[in-house]
Amino acid sequence: MASLLQGRLPISQDVLLMQKGTMMRKVRSKNWKKLRYFRLQEDGMTISHARQVGARAKASFSISDVETVRNGHESELLRSLAEEFPLEQGFTIVFHGRRSNLDLVANNVEEAQIWMKGLQLLVDFVTNMDQQERLDQWLSDWFQRGDKNQDGRMSFHEVQRLLRLMNVEMEQEHAFQLFQAADTSQSDTLEGQEFIEFYKALTKRVEVLELFGNFSADGQKLTLLEFVDFLQEEQKEGDHASDLALELIDRHEPSESGKLRHVLSMDGFLSYLYSKDGDIFNPSCLPIYQDMTQPLNHYYINSSHNTYLVGDQLCGQSSVEGYIRALKRGCRCVEVDVWDGPSGEPVVYHGHTLTSRILFKEVVATLAQYAFQTSDYPVILSLENHCSWEQQEIIAHHLTEILGDQLLSTTLDGQLPTQLPSPEELQKKILVKGKKLSTLEEDLEEEEELETELEGEQEPELESQFESETQELSPRSKDKNEKKSKAILCPSLSALVIYTKTVSFYNFTHSKEHYRFYELSSFSETKAKNLIKETGNQFVQHNAWQLSRVYPSGLRTDSSNYNPQEFWNAGCQMVAMNVQTAGLEMDIYDGLFRQNGGCGYVLKPDFLRDTQSSFHPERPISPFKAQTLQIQFSPFPWGESWNGAG
Repeated sequence: MASLLQGRLPISQDVLLMQKGTMMRKVRSKNWKKLRYFRLQEDGMTISHARQVGARAKASFSISDVETVRNGHESELLRSLAEEFPLEQGFTIVFHGRRSNLDLVANNVEEAQIWMKGLQLLVDFVTNMDQQERLDQWLSDWFQRGDKNQDGRMSFHEVQRLLRLMNVEMEQEHAFQLFQAADTSQSDTLEGQEFIEFYKALTKRVEVLELFGNFSADGQKLTLLEFVDFLQEEQKEGDHASDLALELIDRHEPSESGKLRHVLSMDGFLSYLYSKDGDIFNPSCLPIYQDMTQPLNHYYINSSHNTYLVGDQLCGQSSVEGYIRALKRGCRCVEVDVWDGPSGEPVVYHGHTLTSRILFKEVVATLAQYAFQTSDYPVILSLENHCSWEQQEIIAHHLTEILGDQLLSTTLDGQLPTQLPSPEELQKKILVKGKKLSTLEEDLEEEEELETELEGEQEPELESQFESETQELSPRSKDKNEKKSKAILCPSLSALVIYTKTVSFYNFTHSKEHYRFYELSSFSETKAKNLIKETGNQFVQHNAWQLSRVYPSGLRTDSSNYNPQEFWNAGCQMVAMNVQTAGLEMDIYDGLFRQNGGCGYVLKPDFLRDTQSSFHPERPISPFKAQTLQIQFSPFPWGESWNGAG
């Protein structure tokens, strides 16, 4: 199937050479490295592979599947093979969603550069497509998957099977009638463009036709005044709707006569709705537009749960790739579960499971490289420490030496603060969230005395204090001997916890009476839901002066997610998600953090920043003022924000 974008695809020498094909090594592990022939197909959107030149090729992936392209230095796997292959010859193709990365090694640096630059050029082109182009390309990709024999056509039976894979419901007789209508070649099959027209007819949105009819006097077109009415009433465009209407008609009306008469046909109307012009997202909210000088606890913070996992919670792979992906998508709070490792080096993995292990120092090096590529605002490292005293010292050493000036190791001005600093004040800083042996006040006022006490008589007392709080570190039961050997917190690691000291939660009254603004608690989703239901207003007031973190239930072994909205409604700032798992919940999450420049911080509403707030998330308004809002929409297949009248 020829690309629907043929003629609009970017042409460069790199792309032309990719279409000729290249033999490269596909690398899956240290022991699995095989030569394959990779080639960009004529459609400019599909990469195929074969065992050798001239052999039968299979579609490997679509450019639409690719998130980005990285050089060999950024690949864990290729770095482990650096003695065998120069890293300059390697590159990594990173896909959207859970699909594993594809590591390739070219025969020379020049070939690697051709593919890296050519792929990135095509990825950027796809990223900048408008909604209609994305829909067409998405359907084109599905057609390629359904066309098993690659002859460029599909029978009705094949189309039915493909639609089931696409989760499209259909009534067979109606679908067959539409199939026949789309079969303009009368071959009892559908070619690429015919399939797209068939799909659009099958999934036609009746509510859009009704909306058009509500404003069109003759049901055929929207006059300039009718389109202005639509923009003002449905799209809330305001006083500038008249000028905007003329611009939109000129941009989206396909017929020249329509443009001259200043009218918009149904095709032009659909083109507008599919475009960025019709996006429900307010473009003024795309850049950083909020006040970034308020205390950290006044913001929702983009947060990741068990960031090192790229699969499930029991047997999944641990990889620095989890941190790279999370940070690149705007996460500002990442989690590290760190345990004693061999040869004195701490390791990161999901304790008491079969998940693989990675070195803690590799995670820290990844943070140093990627923490501020997407956003300059602070990153919180949620440290779940299960290590012995000796390896805690190694943790502190790696954090200090690898992060350097990026690590916040003292208060900003050396003085005792009265509230948490702002994202603005903490730019380009990494904060350690974890246990602490003392208060911040004691750190600042009695540092020398504290060091003396830790070396002397106070050690048993500190051990008892830390043991009382260590239960929060892991939801799993521990062997008593193991707990005893890991109960003492190393002072050098404790000293790196400044504004984000974790404490056990008992109740809101206890927190208010005994805790400080820089101390925070973590809640399982079950605990948080119960608190919202039973003491929702207290939870809101608590989150107005102190940070809270919510994490998924341990029963979510498949790395599924909860709906973050109910925890945001209570003002919880760090609602941690399994970001490796796509779905409605992550769509909601990405939707909130798409605004404000995608910087990872979104200012909470004022009533969720007020310590005297009367708001209760379970009873948000008086029942006498309650209103029912009905919204009908059909999410677009690629998971972007939906467009339309709103």
